[in-house]
Amino acid sequence: MALTLEVVAKTLLEHSPSATVFAPSDSTFKKSGQPSLDLLRFHLVPLPLQPPSLRLLPAGAKIPTMLAGQSLTVTTSPSGRTTSLNNIRITALPIYDDGFLLVYGIDKFFDPSFQYTGPNQRPNPNPNCPANNHTLSSSDSFDQAIETLKSGGYSAMASFLGMQLSDVTEQSAITVFAPADEMVLNRLGDFGEYPSFFRRHVVPCKLLWNDLVDFGDGSELPTFLEGFSINITRSGGVLILNGVPVFFPDIFFNDKVVVHGVSDVLAVQDNTRRVVDYFSDVDDDQNVFDPGEF
Repeated sequence: MALTLEVVAKTLLEHSPSATVFAPSDSTFKKSGQPSLDLLRFHLVPLPLQPPSLRLLPAGAKIPTMLAGQSLTVTTSPSGRTTSLNNIRITALPIYDDGFLLVYGIDKFFDPSFQYTGPNQRPNPNPNCPANNHTLSSSDSFDQAIETLKSGGYSAMASFLGMQLSDVTEQSAITVFAPADEMVLNRLGDFGEYPSFFRRHVVPCKLLWNDLVDFGDGSELPTFLEGFSINITRSGGVLILNGVPVFFPDIFFNDKVVVHGVSDVLAVQDNTRRVVDYFSDVDDDQNVFDPGEF
């Protein structure tokens, strides 16, 4: 798989800042022969899926792949200790992980024609902060989040987290949608914009990735900026917030803070939905993260 990835990586990964690869063993390649480019695309996901994020996804959840219009399906049983996709077990931990590219091992190729027949969940059309999103008296919760953001290229959002919401975060858990430093620096000018900029990227409750994918298209999340909400849609299976893709789910989470990486600054939506170039050839009607299919 390593040699094959080296050959196709430039083609498959050049449009995505992060990815997860599900790699069949060498013996599987020997038995099956050289796979097609489409089959290789089906084993690449344009998200860096850490083990905790994968374990939180319920059976039936859809994970977009780099094969247009095709997704993997979580088939982990509620009592299962091993994560499985399309009824194939994956290694409990990545065999490679640099924070942006993760590689998990599998013992056979995924089948693009796989059909999930398990129980389905319905999407939540009206997002609310769940009552059980109470906070614990963990004084270092925000310090942990700030350090993780700083080390991952999100220093601007880390600074805002430390300064802007000190009066609010003592009473509630929060979710932060964090654009990378270069995006923040490119979009911010006047110092007076800083407080409103940060507040529109923060939701006053704790929403892990499996919570977000449970919301239906058109759902809106309230933020700490009065009058500003975050609209949830999907494109090619990728979750879109006010026209901006989520590309790094669950960067950090603890009892009080959840952080998701987004590819750009969240702005007020106009009538034309912005979608990144590498999804332009995917049918928007194909809702591969549709929780209605769970």
